[in-house]
Amino acid sequence: MELMGFGGIAVIAAAPERNRSRDVTHSYRQDSDFYYLTGFCEPEAVAVLIPGRRQGEFVMFCRERNKEREMWDGLRAGPEGAVSKYGADDAFPLEDIEEILPGLLEESERVYYSMGVIAEFDQRLLGWMNRLHSRRQSGHAPDELITLDHLVHEMRLFKSAREIRVMKRSARIAEAAHSRAMRLCKPGMKEHELAAEFYHEFACHGAECSYQPIVASGSNACILHYTENNAVLEDGDLVLIDAGCEYELYASDITRTFPVNGKFSANQKALYEIVYAANRAAIAQIQQGNHWNDPHDAAVREITRGLRDVGILKGRLSTLLKSKAYLPYFMHKTGHWLGIDVHDVGDYKIADNPRLLEPGMVMTVEPGIYVSSGIKGISKSWEGIGIRLEDDVFLSRNGAEVLSDHLPSSAEEIEAFMGSQS
Repeated sequence: MELMGFGGIAVIAAAPERNRSRDVTHSYRQDSDFYYLTGFCEPEAVAVLIPGRRQGEFVMFCRERNKEREMWDGLRAGPEGAVSKYGADDAFPLEDIEEILPGLLEESERVYYSMGVIAEFDQRLLGWMNRLHSRRQSGHAPDELITLDHLVHEMRLFKSAREIRVMKRSARIAEAAHSRAMRLCKPGMKEHELAAEFYHEFACHGAECSYQPIVASGSNACILHYTENNAVLEDGDLVLIDAGCEYELYASDITRTFPVNGKFSANQKALYEIVYAANRAAIAQIQQGNHWNDPHDAAVREITRGLRDVGILKGRLSTLLKSKAYLPYFMHKTGHWLGIDVHDVGDYKIADNPRLLEPGMVMTVEPGIYVSSGIKGISKSWEGIGIRLEDDVFLSRNGAEVLSDHLPSSAEEIEAFMGSQS
């Protein structure tokens, strides 16, 4: 509200429920911005922030308590709970929004709203504003409609101490699930059996998947967003698992690649050690004042050097880097912001330049090497190997802190862990 200033008003709608099939809805998940600003996890709600009232006023519209509906669908906070439990200065039944909200808009000069996120509510807000403008001679109407995204998303980029505590908990739960998968993995299992261990572990800790787990064995690991999870784990293959959980709506995002039988082959280990070196080099670049691209550039250099050293790439390192010869094997960026969303909000560039890294930011570091079949000029012994190593990293005032550092990471650690479980 300080950023909006006197004369502004922010309107934020809760995510609507979505139908899955016939009379079955998808599991409800609150809109990330709405949750960030309110902590309120029910559908059919609208939050209003008014800087010009008192020292800033937070008004909520939500569903009323209803014994019959609560018997079927669960308890509701109601307007009274919105005040007592969620800190609203005032709250009203959602049915009263048509009578109250237009009056609040009429008192304002600027409306902050995220257009295009919830189309159903877009039309209602525009309708109220059009009516105010149509009778402007007898009253006031807001002059501007300004996107709320930029203000909220820049705030969300910098995590508070409490947010970091929740994200650490999310990472620990995900680590436990990855450890469980490594411990139970054996040849002959199906990929979906390993995926089930993640659902189980997350549920045991009051969390859920922040995205559909990727459990990709053998050449499936060369498909970046593989989600079929139906192949058999073969002796001698690697399995790449990209899975994280959502705890109190904050996400973790961790990837480990390990041998199905607990022991890397020579070629698998050679490529794994390149990816591990790239992961470490990228994390070392997460420092205050460095650019967003610095971790990626460090990972690219390590992967290009490593691929040249094992003979997959040929030529001078500087020439290979300039020509981006690594792209057939490492085609994605090394990381992304992490927070309430897995691919969290926040600009990566400021005025067309990579933004500087600052304390409070949380990002992933996920270099990889993927040797798909059919690439000309390399030995077939490399084909079908896909490796990614992803950690969650918080930049504190003391430097980079790896939130997923309790999970085996190097080839030696992985082999030792899996060997100790057999």
